[in-house]
Amino acid sequence: MGRIIAIANQKGGVGKTTTAVNLATALAAVNNKILLIDMDPQSNATTGLGIYQQNLNNSYDLITQSKTLAEIFTRTQIPGLTIIPSHIDLAGAEIELVQMQNREFILKESLSSYKNMFDYIIVDCPPSMGLVTLNVLVAADGVLIPLQCEYYALEGLGYLLNSIGKIKKNYNKNLELIGIVLTMFDKRNTLCQSVARDVYAHMRDKVFFSVIPRNVKISESPSHGRPVLIYDVKSIGAYAYMELAKEFLKKENYKKEV
Repeated sequence: MGRIIAIANQKGGVGKTTTAVNLATALAAVNNKILLIDMDPQSNATTGLGIYQQNLNNSYDLITQSKTLAEIFTRTQIPGLTIIPSHIDLAGAEIELVQMQNREFILKESLSSYKNMFDYIIVDCPPSMGLVTLNVLVAADGVLIPLQCEYYALEGLGYLLNSIGKIKKNYNKNLELIGIVLTMFDKRNTLCQSVARDVYAHMRDKVFFSVIPRNVKISESPSHGRPVLIYDVKSIGAYAYMELAKEFLKKENYKKEV
């Protein structure tokens, strides 16, 4: 049975999409069959994998159930990695979902027949806690939270964890916090170091040891339509995401053994 992993943070600009794209790429590189679903209307995960066509079936069709998952698959340049692209139309899905019955469970229902086709389904959530994100978290087995090492990001973490707790209680009892990934870390910045210490102190084993640094290659790679692991595999950014994927798989394998 495949696992659905939500990459979520209601704050934008924290490395959420970059983490979704590069974690998906790193997992595919070690022979996992991966589906990346871009549920953000900004479509950055889609263009970050070099997909620019606007007429493709997309995640708006999935969340409104106008097409099945099988009709929306798009192949990427990376072996083992398939994507469901996004589109600006997805911004209107919030309004349409309000009118629908069992609106919180639509994505879960759409994905249920396809989980066994993949080792992991990774979903890049929009940077808000609306009905689209709620659908993703109801469908997900676990949540991975990218957290930028700055004060405002840390302030919003409590709100996000509280929301995840409510969703677990009311909609999805199997939802778990896989972990928090510190992103855009600059070891020369004392505030970054202070935020990192606070997160480790309060969240302990829920924080990944792998830290994503500020790195020019990570910043450049989306403009070339490539994950940093393809754009420059020797960069420190690529190395950091490979280490994150190793740690992620180690956590996953530990769960299976337990």
